[in-house]
Amino acid sequence: MSAIIERHDFTDGGALAEALAQRVADALEARIGEFDRASIAVSGGRTPAAFLDALSRKVLPWDRVWVTLVDERWVPESSDRSNARLVRAHLLQNEAAAAHFVPLVNEAPTPEAGLEKAEALLEPLPWPLAVCVLGMGGDGHTASFFPHAAGLDAALAPQPGARLAATSADAAGEPRITLTLPVILDASLIALHIEGIAKLRVLDTARAAGPVEDMPVRGVLRASLRPVEVFWCP
Repeated sequence: MSAIIERHDFTDGGALAEALAQRVADALEARIGEFDRASIAVSGGRTPAAFLDALSRKVLPWDRVWVTLVDERWVPESSDRSNARLVRAHLLQNEAAAAHFVPLVNEAPTPEAGLEKAEALLEPLPWPLAVCVLGMGGDGHTASFFPHAAGLDAALAPQPGARLAATSADAAGEPRITLTLPVILDASLIALHIEGIAKLRVLDTARAAGPVEDMPVRGVLRASLRPVEVFWCP
């Protein structure tokens, strides 16, 4: 099944970051206008920093916005590998300083041990997500859905009501906690933020036939009931 996507191409990362930030801000504003509250899940890694900086400057009623993560390495926020640390440094500032942030990691020694508490902390968020901003790795992973990862089946086809899953894979480095596929698919806006020609080639491969387990981003592309909006620059 061919993925339905809506491409937004830009000449550079700065233009992409600003356009994606505006698209996300508009989606959050629309949800707040309808339901008075909105939630967004963002991704970590190196790519999103400029986008998060741009989004932090958008004028919104941020005190009615809840921010969480698409996924997280099971590391403390003091680690430079922490996605929560990235969000605090780049998004929860400027206008967005008033947003409510719900990280995924807690004091439990493993994601499996911390899963129940993390689920409980997510419960008060306004569901479903207004926005989910995904990234994609060169191996076709998204969120913490790594190819053939331990826990991948539970992340792609979770028990009813499970918003989170624990995964681990050699390519992932640390053990991970991730939103499950149904939670991602329920978002009103699913944006995929990728940069570079190599990532575009990976996306083209993912859109072709092949097992989801080999390129888990296929799980999102094939099951989404609305176009996945791809924001790309060379």
